[in-house]
Amino acid sequence: MIMRIFQVVTRPGKEAEFSKFFHEVAIPLMKGTEGIVDVFPGAARPESPRAFAFVMIWRDLDALKSFVGEDYTTAHVDPAEDALVEHRLIRHYDLVPG
Repeated sequence: MIMRIFQVVTRPGKEAEFSKFFHEVAIPLMKGTEGIVDVFPGAARPESPRAFAFVMIWRDLDALKSFVGEDYTTAHVDPAEDALVEHRLIRHYDLVPG
């Protein structure tokens, strides 16, 4: 399985708008995506009000690629999200059974 960690920092002043998008669009979309085993969304905290994250567990690399395309190292960005986000960081790991 593949662990995909996707972090964003919103543009200044866009925190509330992104939070609404995150809860109403992004979380339901990811939870309903074929090939995802589990999703762990992380909402902003008071000490980092512009930072949000997803930890997604994908069944395998093929499932991830079928969602984001061959270049799975780049962000799959909803057009509604693009204007709200200043910075994105994506990392991939092999999930270690625990």
